[in-house]
Amino acid sequence: MLTLGLAGGLDPVHEDLMDTPDNYTYDGAAVLIEDGRIIAASEEERLNRIKHSNKFPTQSIRLCLKQRGVDIQDIDLIAYYVNEEAANALLSRLYLAMPGIKPRVDARTLLAVTLRRELGCEINPAKIRFYQHKLTHAVSAMALSGFDESLVFIIDNAGGVFLGRRENQAVSLESIVAIPPSKSLGRFCQAVFPFLGLSLFDEYKAMALAPHGDPKVYESLFRSFYELLPNGDYALHLDRVYMLIGKVDPRPKHEEFSHAHKDIAASLQQAQEEIVLHVLRHYRQATGQRNLCMAGGMVENSATNGKVLYSGLFDRVFVHAAAYDSGCALGAALLASYEAGATSDNSQQVQHVYWGTDIGDDSSISHQLQSWSRFISFEKSPDIAKHTAQLMAQGAVVGWMQGRSEFGPRALGNRSILADPRPQENKHRINQMVKKREGYRPFAPSVLEDDARLYFDLPDGIDKYPFMIFVVNVKESMREQLGAITHIDGTARVHTVSRETNPRYWELIKAFKEITGVGVLLNTSFNNNVEPIVDSVEDGIVSFLTTGLDYLVVGEYLVSKRTPSWEEQLSMKVSLPPYVRLTQTKGFAERKRMAARHEIHTSYDSKFRRKISRELGDLLIGLDSEKPAGELLRHSAVGREREQDLMAELNDLWSERLVIMHA
Repeated sequence: MLTLGLAGGLDPVHEDLMDTPDNYTYDGAAVLIEDGRIIAASEEERLNRIKHSNKFPTQSIRLCLKQRGVDIQDIDLIAYYVNEEAANALLSRLYLAMPGIKPRVDARTLLAVTLRRELGCEINPAKIRFYQHKLTHAVSAMALSGFDESLVFIIDNAGGVFLGRRENQAVSLESIVAIPPSKSLGRFCQAVFPFLGLSLFDEYKAMALAPHGDPKVYESLFRSFYELLPNGDYALHLDRVYMLIGKVDPRPKHEEFSHAHKDIAASLQQAQEEIVLHVLRHYRQATGQRNLCMAGGMVENSATNGKVLYSGLFDRVFVHAAAYDSGCALGAALLASYEAGATSDNSQQVQHVYWGTDIGDDSSISHQLQSWSRFISFEKSPDIAKHTAQLMAQGAVVGWMQGRSEFGPRALGNRSILADPRPQENKHRINQMVKKREGYRPFAPSVLEDDARLYFDLPDGIDKYPFMIFVVNVKESMREQLGAITHIDGTARVHTVSRETNPRYWELIKAFKEITGVGVLLNTSFNNNVEPIVDSVEDGIVSFLTTGLDYLVVGEYLVSKRTPSWEEQLSMKVSLPPYVRLTQTKGFAERKRMAARHEIHTSYDSKFRRKISRELGDLLIGLDSEKPAGELLRHSAVGREREQDLMAELNDLWSERLVIMHA
């Protein structure tokens, strides 16, 4: 039986009709399973290049179908990650807010219509299934854990605690307690974030900032924001967060964090940890369960996960590699499959999530690299692991692409930026020149599985950490040596690498160890601050050329940058991404003079505005097909010096992924 699980919105990539403020449709994804076995899985953001994509997962569906060699008509069931009642309620609110929307149909019909529009064929609505959101989180975690029984804790907008069991090669869940949105830790964060100058999806930034602050400064005040109640219950008093007003000034975006902001982040992190451990202590004792599974958007807080690990409450702890909503596509597919009577043998804990796009064979890689030959040079190495390890030992920062892409938010050695973990300056260099992000944010270590306990203080009984989802303590004796991956509080988000699940990456770390004596690499996601993790070879080349990376490795090929001539730069073909809109409005410039103003808008963020020059705006607003930059600039009728300025502006937009440029 072939079952397709879906998460995400219903808009095509170029529209935002269905995107409302109370929408829940971020982190779109598609997962294809056959008789309970995962065939393919991809997040839509990797393919449409929109971070936390809220669009329909069209490209992810196509990738899954291609991987199995089937058409959408061959799929037996299509499962969506919210229940039908909730989906219809959202549509009702949308129709009230936008009376002009036609036709007004229910969620099942709309999903069938959307599939027909995107895939070009009729879909029988009877094939479609809807499932409660938190159940899709819970099933996906329990199914991949390998546990026969487990406590399952979902920390989401609407979460809960379940008792999970594996019965007859299927997962069953018994609800113990529901946790309503009024107790959402995500809402707790969102209530505090305005004081930190943070916004939606910035939880990981607050977590990284927290060790730089002192939670005791605002501890008593924060304790008035929540209340720990008997029997694992708690209450949030978010109306009291306003009490921070007058004690700390809200941080304007793009300004430095003050000591007070760091202290607030520390207090927020401490509060979340206390609440989570309070809940788990009670239900661990009440159920007697020694196994724990966790999923839900707030489970991406790997520091809290580490505290759970070190608490000793559980013998084994499993956290879903895609704990946020993308992972719900898998949960929905599994629920539909179980409901239809299909079973699967998932008795072993999942060891990898390399389920996405494949970079292709040598011939395909070579062909794609050759198309960029005016901008890069490349060679096939007889021992790419050793060659790359030597470069990193000499100080190089490398983009590394191998095999199929990872499912979930973390680069696990197939779409990674890698460097020597020892020099502390590597952290600052990569943050500034490659990732273009805040300097306080740490990088993760990838370590040979057999060497993990040499460098990290790991709890007894758990030796594998393949999904980079737990913050653990770096051994004190190793912190100075591992300066680039040790956070200010002596911790790191560890990733263990197995020879069985990723032999190429294992060989690279082993080669680095043979050269340096250190079986660890600095590993961060292969992207800059405005784009999702790269997926295709083309994505990797573009990211390589628009960041400060020293080298790119794709399969067996080592890639270096060339300095293109002016004529070669002008040969670059320019087009607009489908999510970009250009506007031209008239307004006052210098108070009295009327002038045209050009801006870039996007279909995924109604607040996004990017001003561009009048000349470039005039050129791009009429761009209805791909054109060489030289041909585009000739229409500007400006001199050579101004042409160079416009080309530099184009390159800036390219680095921000607001135009597409390719050889």
